[in-house]
Amino acid sequence: MSAIVTIAAREIRDGLRNRWVLGAALLMAGLALTLSFLGSAPTGEVGAGPLEVTIVSLSSLTIFLVPLIALLLSHDSIVGEQDRGTLLLLLSYPVARWQVVLGKFLGHIAILGFATALGYGAAAAALAIGGADIDREGITAFAGMIGSSILLGAVFVALGYLVSVIVRERATAAGLAIGIWLAFVLLYDMALLGLLVADQGRTIGAAAFNWLLLFNPADVYRLLNLAGLSKASMFSGMAGLSGQMQFGRGVLFLALAAWVAAPLSLATLVFSRRQM
Repeated sequence: MSAIVTIAAREIRDGLRNRWVLGAALLMAGLALTLSFLGSAPTGEVGAGPLEVTIVSLSSLTIFLVPLIALLLSHDSIVGEQDRGTLLLLLSYPVARWQVVLGKFLGHIAILGFATALGYGAAAAALAIGGADIDREGITAFAGMIGSSILLGAVFVALGYLVSVIVRERATAAGLAIGIWLAFVLLYDMALLGLLVADQGRTIGAAAFNWLLLFNPADVYRLLNLAGLSKASMFSGMAGLSGQMQFGRGVLFLALAAWVAAPLSLATLVFSRRQM
């Protein structure tokens, strides 16, 4: 356990030295504050207050930004150290390879979690200071949005590690990381929409559609934060999808957790068999 903590602390120190923590926190805080100020404008007759509007805005931002930051953090964690010659030095110490992967993973999650909580927390504080009407349900929804955002980041950190242990060059890892981001954030939904249009409802019903969404962690996140809350779903235009959801929030959180565990376990297995 001490080895894992030591490696995680090393990753955090490297993040501080490379200005990753500061840069990510400032970026997310700046965008979150901008969206919160825009969200404090009148919202018409949809029944959504400033906090619900901010949740919808930040959730939409998270789907694009957090996976990209996570992949940039993690895609060269293993292959980059191998190129620099520091990986063999690290493995010369009495530390198991799974401890290296887990320690690095926890360090990067700490960086991403701190930046997300600080940035999005600043948006909530700005709303509270501005006198926005915030009830307990809104606070719970906002906290759930922050937690699920960190969990979504953990998914893509784990996918970044899987890339990093498979390839042998940093350039290849960077290309695959961008490909993963494009596939899950943009291309999957476009392909799913094309499939639905071509099918015309003949074979793909509501149940099959719900299961297809679980194969994309970004869509699971959307279901949690944009379709899983009544006021947010009305404002985000996902009220129809919300009415057809077959999975509760607990199941969706478990699905995101499975998306973390599967690539991280596979990355650990591949790295344990990799020849240096």
